[in-house]
Amino acid sequence: MTLYIHMLACAFGLGSWVAINGMWVELPLIVNILPEGWVLPSYLTVIIQLANLGPLLVTLVHKLCPGRLRENLVIYLVLILGAVACVLLTVFWRKTTVILGELRSTLPAKYITTYFIGEGLMDNLSHSDNESFALETQYLPPNFSTEVFFSFLSAMMVVSLGAFAMLDWVPRTFEISTEHLVPEPGAVISVCGGVENPAASNLTTKSQEDDERSWLRPLVVKPFYTTRELTFVYFMVVWANGATNGLLPSVQTFSCMPYGNLAYHLSAALASVANPLACIIAMLAPKRSLVFLGVLCLLGTGFGGYNMAMAAMSPCPLLQDAPAGQAAIVLSWVFFMGLLSYVKVMVGVILRDQSHTALVWCGAAAQTGSMVGSIIMFPLVNVYNLFKSGDICSRKCPL
Repeated sequence: MTLYIHMLACAFGLGSWVAINGMWVELPLIVNILPEGWVLPSYLTVIIQLANLGPLLVTLVHKLCPGRLRENLVIYLVLILGAVACVLLTVFWRKTTVILGELRSTLPAKYITTYFIGEGLMDNLSHSDNESFALETQYLPPNFSTEVFFSFLSAMMVVSLGAFAMLDWVPRTFEISTEHLVPEPGAVISVCGGVENPAASNLTTKSQEDDERSWLRPLVVKPFYTTRELTFVYFMVVWANGATNGLLPSVQTFSCMPYGNLAYHLSAALASVANPLACIIAMLAPKRSLVFLGVLCLLGTGFGGYNMAMAAMSPCPLLQDAPAGQAAIVLSWVFFMGLLSYVKVMVGVILRDQSHTALVWCGAAAQTGSMVGSIIMFPLVNVYNLFKSGDICSRKCPL
């Protein structure tokens, strides 16, 4: 694959990766402006799970009408919608609507998924007026305006769309893969010998084919797992995805914001970095021991439990005014995301080596865990109000 194709592929993937990983980094700014406030992450988790209907529909079309779906047109549609949504948000992102008696941001699902990368931190200050000495929360303006941010994001989406268009029109030589080059042992000799005529493979004798198969067979070694072990693997898939994609993100504001905007920003940013870093570590140092993965899952759950406990104690968590408390909540979120991300990668590798069907069920289990986690947390946050918001500029905690 040429450098030209690499650059186009990078530009094409830039928009989606920046959007996904930047969403939670932007929340420290968003929750201070939009009327949803601290409960906004719970709305986002549900909306993100609803977005999974798209891949589900694509899967059903592939299953029911194989070969009928033109994936390039679907990608064009998604990128165009994303670019148009960013442009509209540049103008309308502050517009609100009264729904069920409450003021809410007018952000449809297709718009919210584009509100992702950050503009910077905002600090808090006390303000006095007319010698009344009344305190009110006031935020410094961001380093650049929201309109500039959305314009930049729109430009990124246009670049991604243009890169995909160029990839779609480039000659398809880069699409050749080993799966197509080596459909059967006879084709191996044809390709290796530089013979383009498929009929040349008939020159291969049965003994040569048997030798080829016997040489390849030791390379495909699938570890055996009992039904109980596979059940445990799928349980880790459901739990890790449910915790990282549904349960804890819904209350991240409540667990971090009482410690200040800086702690919230660092928690969101470093936790986003911990995810791909854990994937890189899993690639360089894979550990398939189920005992080891179970211990990591338990440790990650412990950090997640600490985060949930601090959210439940909001707006007055432990060590709220101490630097140790701020460091603890930041490190807890980093280790929580890092450990469970490593577990998610490795259980995916284990199931991939089992069979294609096992990998498909892995994806189904992951989406199920994420959906269940977000559905559980939404009523707890928005209906039963088990988690309390606060004002980080005027903290009033019971003695």
